[in-house]
Amino acid sequence: MRGLEGRAVVVTGGASGIGQAIAQRLAEEGCCVGVFDRDEQGAKTTVDLITEKGGKASGYAVDITDYDAVKEAVSGFRNQSGRIDGLVNNAGIDIPKTFSETSPDDWRPIIDVNLYGPLNVTHSVLPHMIEEKFGRVVTIASDAARVGSSGEAVYSACKGGVISLMKSLARENMRHGISFNAVCPGPTDTPLLDVLDDKLKSALERAIPMRRLGQPEDYPGIVALLLSDDAGYITGQTVSVSGGLTMNG
Repeated sequence: MRGLEGRAVVVTGGASGIGQAIAQRLAEEGCCVGVFDRDEQGAKTTVDLITEKGGKASGYAVDITDYDAVKEAVSGFRNQSGRIDGLVNNAGIDIPKTFSETSPDDWRPIIDVNLYGPLNVTHSVLPHMIEEKFGRVVTIASDAARVGSSGEAVYSACKGGVISLMKSLARENMRHGISFNAVCPGPTDTPLLDVLDDKLKSALERAIPMRRLGQPEDYPGIVALLLSDDAGYITGQTVSVSGGLTMNG
């Protein structure tokens, strides 16, 4: 991808799954990657996977629901890398239950991570990007936000919120040379899906035209594209990557 060599990019939730795959791909493209995750050992593992192949990365044990902790980690990464060119808001959690079965105690952690988390991290990196007159922000949302998903009402609401956040920030900040886009995975074989039984997983696979669940490696390519100069005229967009499960147009 054009322009990624030497760029400094923060990836949240980079200790495993989609986030780890994105961090590794960005390092392969020549980026210096800041791996943010509350799982300190997992973040270190991702950093090791990158540096063992000659890439550049550093890990930060940070809870993205804690605004002050996020600010500190962002400052630490900027001091180390000299700048922040990109952000991938990837960290997320879910508690699959029908809405009537949930309580406010269930809602809070989902909202804190999936909505407040991207708000905290984006708000923390944005001043640095405005100062540099350049930036690329990609948020991992979900097709659940676009079409709804049984048992994921609060999660879907949060992901719909970050899609709207990207569109609004795209309008506010294009004059600063900063783009904002969202990527919407479909059902993906990550720890978030471990709560489902094999019967339900098989039903999901049958519903997907490609007849398989997504894998973490299915997403880094589109993320790298949206962070690159090849996507210089793309902002405020929502891209579905779901094996054809949902379709636009």
